[in-house]
Amino acid sequence: MQKHLLAAILSAVFIALVGIGIIAPVMPIYATELGASGFALGVIVAGFSLSRGLLQPVVGGLADRHGKKRFMIAGLFIYAVMGYSYTLATSVEHLVAVRIVHGMGSAMIIPMAMAYIGDMSPEGQEGKYMGWLHISIFTGIGGGPVLGGFFLDFWGMNSAFYAMALLSFLSLLLVASVLPEQTALKTKENQGSMFSVFKRMLHSRRVIGILISRMSTMMIMIPTVAFLPVLMEKSMDAGGIEIGVVVASRTLVNAVLQTPFGNIADRWHKHRLIFIGSTIISIAMLGVPLSGSFINLVILFAFIGIGESISWPALGALATEEGREYGQGSMMGMFNMAMSAGLFFGAMGMGALTDLLGIAWAFYIVALILFLSTVVAVELIRNPKLNIRGGI
Repeated sequence: MQKHLLAAILSAVFIALVGIGIIAPVMPIYATELGASGFALGVIVAGFSLSRGLLQPVVGGLADRHGKKRFMIAGLFIYAVMGYSYTLATSVEHLVAVRIVHGMGSAMIIPMAMAYIGDMSPEGQEGKYMGWLHISIFTGIGGGPVLGGFFLDFWGMNSAFYAMALLSFLSLLLVASVLPEQTALKTKENQGSMFSVFKRMLHSRRVIGILISRMSTMMIMIPTVAFLPVLMEKSMDAGGIEIGVVVASRTLVNAVLQTPFGNIADRWHKHRLIFIGSTIISIAMLGVPLSGSFINLVILFAFIGIGESISWPALGALATEEGREYGQGSMMGMFNMAMSAGLFFGAMGMGALTDLLGIAWAFYIVALILFLSTVVAVELIRNPKLNIRGGI
C-alpha cells in the first residue's frame, strides 16, 4: 500500500513539474517582449517567490492539523488556472500579478509532497526517500524545458502555457483520486500552537543551518531562470531548444544521481555532502559567463547538477529528521520558505545588479554568496548543541 501511495505522489509531482519546466525557457523571453528590464525580470521571479514563501509555513502548519491532501489539490487547481492566465497578460504588471497567484499555488504542492514523503520515510532512510522525490522533481523540471523550447520554436509561446495548464489538471486528478487524507500530527511530542512550533524551530542551530543552506542553494536558480535564456539569445543567438537543453542538462543529471547520493546521505556525514556539493556548484557558476559556447554551457550546467545531487538529498534528509520533532508539514513549510526567500532576495538583488553591471555579474555574485553561506550553514549543522541564544 505504501509503495502504491509513494508512486502516486511521485507521479503527481513529476507531471506538475513538467508543466512548470515547460515555461522555463519561455518566461524570460515573454517578459522581455512585454517590455521587462533586468530589474523587472527579477521582480517577476520575486513575486512568485514572495507569495509562495509567505504562505508555505502557514500552509505546512495547518496541514499538520487538518490534512495535506486538500491543500495539494488547491495548489494544483491554481497551477492549472494560472497556466491559462499567462496567455492573457498584456503588460509586465499583469505578468507580475499572475506570478504572485501562481506562487500561492506553489506553496501548497511541493511542501505537501515533501511532508507526505517525510511521514513515509523509515528512520535511517530519509536520504533515499528524499532522493526519490527529487528525482520526480528534477526529471519533471529537466524534461519540461526541452518540451517548452520545442513548443516555442514550432507553436509559439502560448502553447507552452496551455501545456502547463493541462498537465497541472492531470496531476490534480491523480492526487484527488489516489492519495489519502492524512490528519494525524506525527511528532515526538505534543507541540502546542503552530506559532510556538515555529518559535522553537528558529531557536535551533541545526534548523537555522538547514534553512540557510536551502536558501543559498536556491539563489543559484535566479541566473538560470531569469537571465540564462536572455544571455544565450543575445550572445549565442540560441533558439528555444538549445536553451531548453542547457537547462535540462543540469536537472536531468541531478535526477539521475539522486538515488546513489541519497543512499550515501543515509550512511555518511550529511554536512560534508552539503559542503562538497555547494562548492562544486559555486565553481561551475563562476564559469558560466566565460563559457562562450553551447557545449561548454551544457557541461557546466551538468556539473551544477552533480553538485545539487550531492547536497540536496542530504539537506532533505536533515529536514525530514527535524520534521519528526516539529511536524513534517511545519518543517517542510519552513524548509521551502527558505527556498522562496533565496529566490526572492536573489531575484531582487540580481535583477538590480544586472541592470547596473551586466548579466555576467549575476553569476559571479551568486557563486560567492553560495560558498560563504555554505560555510556558515555547515558549522551550524555540525555543531547543533547550542541554541541560537547561546544556551546549552
